Amino acid sequence: MTKNFEELQKKLNIYFDNQDLVTQAFCHRSYLNENPKFCLDHNERLEFLGDAVLELVTTEYLYNNYSEKDEGEMTGLRAALVNSISISEASQSLGFNDFLLLSQGEERGGEKARTSILADTFEAFIGALFLDKGYVPCQKFIIENLINKKIGEILEKRLDKDPKSLFQEKAQEEVSITPDYKVLEETGPDHKKNFIVGVYVGEELIAKGDGTSKHEAEVRAAEQALIKKNW
Repeated sequence: MTKNFEELQKKLNIYFDNQDLVTQAFCHRSYLNENPKFCLDHNERLEFLGDAVLELVTTEYLYNNYSEKDEGEMTGLRAALVNSISISEASQSLGFNDFLLLSQGEERGGEKARTSILADTFEAFIGALFLDKGYVPCQKFIIENLINKKIGEILEKRLDKDPKSLFQEKAQEEVSITPDYKVLEETGPDHKKNFIVGVYVGEELIAKGDGTSKHEAEVRAAEQALIKKNW
């Protein structure tokens, strides 16, 4: 292992008492396959914990700072803040990509795989920080590095609105047609399905999206369609 986690902590101005926690936060399962004698576990349990802390901090922030918004509006804002794209961007901006412990195969993986790994690592880091320092440092870290950097853009671009609803609204407004979603491909065993869905406006295929459920694939197709149509 050649990663210098002291350098990362200095950059973040966060110093762990338990150095194993910060190292484990960056350890992907694949790394252990190639390094079975590595002294730590992978980061998935930390990710599980960090996901819960991230959602709580974000929920508390929205409740305290957006008293004019109802439950549905706050839910949309929270979803836009803590989705994999937003948190992977935060992870990237913090330089987490340079500290990932991955197998050689994952190192060569595509952009989508790296986005998912960076998002998971962000959550794992929060889990590690929570165990080492408690709630308040996690709150500060999340607000400074995610919420404050993303919420203005989310509100300006209406990213808090469900992509399917927004694309339908725009399609009806621009061409008076309601979009239609069709499953184009379905792979994998029943317990681990992957779906590719196309979103159509009339007969025209606008974009595709993939996911582990039809709904997730539809949402991703709508996101891509909004980008392609510049809506």
